[in-house]
Amino acid sequence: MGILLFLIPVSLALGGLGLAAFLWSLRNRQYDDPEGDANRILSKEWDDRPKP
Repeated sequence: MGILLFLIPVSLALGGLGLAAFLWSLRNRQYDDPEGDANRILSKEWDDRPKP
């Protein structure tokens, strides 16, 4: 039972750290993609099909 007094704060701290990292990535526009997949799918430049 004593281990719970250690594990609960550690898990809350790690969860808070993950949330802080996610919010930082949102604020720094890590998920913005100005080109977008819609433009990339039409390009032959990055064709990942296997070569015959």
